[in-house]
Amino acid sequence: MPDDDVPSGRDRVAQIQIEWRRERPDLDPSPQGVIARLHLVSLKLTERLVAVYNEFGLSEGEFDVLATLRRAGAPFERAAGELADHTLISTGGLTKRVDRLEARGLVERRLEAADARKRLVRLTPAGRDVIDRAIGAHLDNEHRILRELGAPDADALEAVLTRWLRVLDETWQG
Repeated sequence: MPDDDVPSGRDRVAQIQIEWRRERPDLDPSPQGVIARLHLVSLKLTERLVAVYNEFGLSEGEFDVLATLRRAGAPFERAAGELADHTLISTGGLTKRVDRLEARGLVERRLEAADARKRLVRLTPAGRDVIDRAIGAHLDNEHRILRELGAPDADALEAVLTRWLRVLDETWQG
């Protein structure tokens, strides 16, 4: 439902909840007040973040790989398995992204001297230049986004999300 179709004073999620209460009064749609709004916020944030990555010719996953290598410190490399653990990407997805980044000269693969079965992925100088410029623009963008919310709300939200993520991790694992 486009926002134009939502009655004044309600957002799309409130309208969805009203409709569910009408159609299924036996169900409680109140969790949608948080979950659906978080989902919509995530989609809108992703749009704004990806727009900045695109300015540097990067996808979200490629940015993540380059940033993870850059955060490793000199010599800006990680073993492939470690790289997967430090990104939000599956190992299969990681291989595809590294292939694309390698073809563009932004990363290189090499064998680890101590264990020839182990592959390392390293930023090239061109990759380091791209991620150093991209991370600056990315953080400027994140600051702009959070300024729209305001510091007190951003601080409160960070605390709540930190606690909630911990709870979700613990309950998912246990």
